[in-house]
Parts: sequence; C-alpha cells; structure tokens
Amino acid sequence: MKYAWVEVPIRLLMALLFLVSATIKMADTAAIQAYMHAYGVPEILVWPAAAYEYTAGTLLLVGFCICPVAVLPAGWCVLTAVIFHTEWSNLDQLMNFFKNLTMVAGFLMLAKNRSWCASIDGVLASDRQISH
Repeated sequence: MKYAWVEVPIRLLMALLFLVSATIKMADTAAIQAYMHAYGVPEILVWPAAAYEYTAGTLLLVGFCICPVAVLPAGWCVLTAVIFHTEWSNLDQLMNFFKNLTMVAGFLMLAKNRSWCASIDGVLASDRQISH
C-alpha cells in the first residue's frame, strides 16, 4: 500500500485511547465503578475491563497480532456504545456513541489492512519472506 505509513499514527492513537481508558479505570476506580453501577454493570468488572484495555492497547501499540486484536476492540466499542452511550438526548452521550462507532470502523480497517508498517507483525512477515 502506497500510504501504509498513515496507518502507524492511526494505530497508535487508537492504542492510546485504550491505554488511557485503562489508566483512568485504575486511577479513579470508585468513580468508574459508580458509573458502571448506574448502567447496571457489575462494579467488579472494572478490573477485567482495565486489564483487557491495557492488553489490547499494548498489542496495538507494538503491532502484534493486529488482525485478531483489532477485531476484538471493534466488538468492545460496539458493546460499550450500546451499554453506556444510548441516552441520545445528552449531546455528550451521542458524541461518545458516534466516537465508538468511528473506532469500530477504524479497528475493522486495521484488521483488514493489518498495518504492517512499524509493527511486530511486519517484522515477522518480512523474516518469513527472507527465510523462504
């Protein structure tokens, strides 16, 4: 792809969104748990949610297993959009809903294109081509 280098900052920004979200869950756990409780989500899920976001964000950041890793956050963004962002009379909620759907599109594009530039996947693919 002629402009594959564009995927690198896109992938990094998407990874940062997950890494920052996980960090907020760890830094302000009580507030996040109260938010989750308000939407009927068990507060205990803050810990696996943060672990998942750290893992997905890190794998995206380094570009490892991009295809499956990108598909899972796409599902995560749909899930969080329909649980937490459906009060569309609230402009913040509406914008967060659309932000999540935009992220879904970006993750699916990453899964399709695999973002070989500046990634562990790209290095592994080039090593396989050299060895054959």
